[in-house]
Amino acid sequence: MTQKKDKDEDKDNQASEPAPDKSEELGESPAAGSKAEQGFPIVGIGASAGGLRAFQDFFSSIPAGTATGMAFVLVQHLAPDQKSLLVDLIGRQTHMEVLQVEDNVKVRRECVYVIPPGRDIALKEGALHLSKPTAKRGLRLPVDFFFRSLANDQHERAICIVLSGTGSDGTLGLREIKGQGGLVIAQLPESCEYDGMPRSAIATGLVDYTASPEDMPARLADFAQHAFGSAATDMLAPATEGADIVEKILTQLHKQTGHDFSEYKRNTIVRRVQRRMALHRIGRPNDYLRLMHDNPQEVQSLFHDLLIGVTSFFRDAESFAALQDKVIARLVKDKPAGSTVRIWVCGCSTGEEAFSIAILLQEHLESEKSRQSVQIFATDINSEAIDQARRAVFPSSIANDVSPERLARFFEQDPEGGFYRIKKAVRDLIIFSVHAVNKDPPFSRLDLVT
Repeated sequence: MTQKKDKDEDKDNQASEPAPDKSEELGESPAAGSKAEQGFPIVGIGASAGGLRAFQDFFSSIPAGTATGMAFVLVQHLAPDQKSLLVDLIGRQTHMEVLQVEDNVKVRRECVYVIPPGRDIALKEGALHLSKPTAKRGLRLPVDFFFRSLANDQHERAICIVLSGTGSDGTLGLREIKGQGGLVIAQLPESCEYDGMPRSAIATGLVDYTASPEDMPARLADFAQHAFGSAATDMLAPATEGADIVEKILTQLHKQTGHDFSEYKRNTIVRRVQRRMALHRIGRPNDYLRLMHDNPQEVQSLFHDLLIGVTSFFRDAESFAALQDKVIARLVKDKPAGSTVRIWVCGCSTGEEAFSIAILLQEHLESEKSRQSVQIFATDINSEAIDQARRAVFPSSIANDVSPERLARFFEQDPEGGFYRIKKAVRDLIIFSVHAVNKDPPFSRLDLVT
């Protein structure tokens, strides 16, 4: 039940067509068996109020005739009876084919897909699927819904962009994109008609780039060329300098952060280093190592990229149902009245799992009128994640994961609807602390570890 880090990062991408290489941009066919045939990036772009202008500015800034090597999926907040103007408007701004999505359509490069009104959209095995929204109007979060599916389907080839809009839709989904090693971009707030969505995204600390819509295509092209195109470096190939330099990168990480990643999954290390290289438009591993030596902040950035995991309230519903039905009742029943139930949530990230468990315990203790107390130790080696967990403040889009009853009972909402904060009664059950399981002493007398 702990946060799932880098899930399936070794799986091949499931996009339906090969990624472009430089030869295709020059009008040549890529060589058979080239590494460019592994897939292509899919870019999810979310917006609400003010998004129409931002979409137009974005696509009008892609030079005519340029092969992006990507596909684009546009998710805009629309009322069920509101006709989308995007297909016609974007079609005037780009040479790419612009389509309103039909169910089970396979995604192709150099195409722009637009969500139809009154539907949610998800990506699975490289195809777009439509569904009727289950949430009430006003509570729908179509951007989060799509970003999450994009992350799970495309992993490191997932790219998300948050444009102008009110509220916080997209904030939870971008966490999953980043957790899978994808790229996260937000519109510069000062360039927005409405800056709520971009500011909420930026507040996570997970945004890789902020830019105006006009500047985004060039940044995207640079990143894609270094991450997936002919400029990408295969650091695991014996013939490259990168094969030996990974150990030096790990040594530098250990020296500056005090944490040893030598037993960490090697492919994950390499992919995250390649991602950092692409962000800086660096082609040679030795040049990246030099950047780490010259810029200690880059070491911290790589460190945090390695630690990012996917987490949310009540994630993996079956596991939480089993915890509620089969574990918590027994835990409490077996403890004498007046004793303390002690739980350790290891790798707690930004706190969602720990708070979810605290809520389940609180519900059980109140329903059974039990007299036990609860103490939850929630730990992570990421100090920034722990700081965020202690603040116990979450975007309004958690309404997608938490029932209305629990939101009303255990959360306080900002009067303007901008965020939720866990109530003090639940916060007081948890002690958050920075802790490394491979070098710090464990907690004792525990009843449960997750």
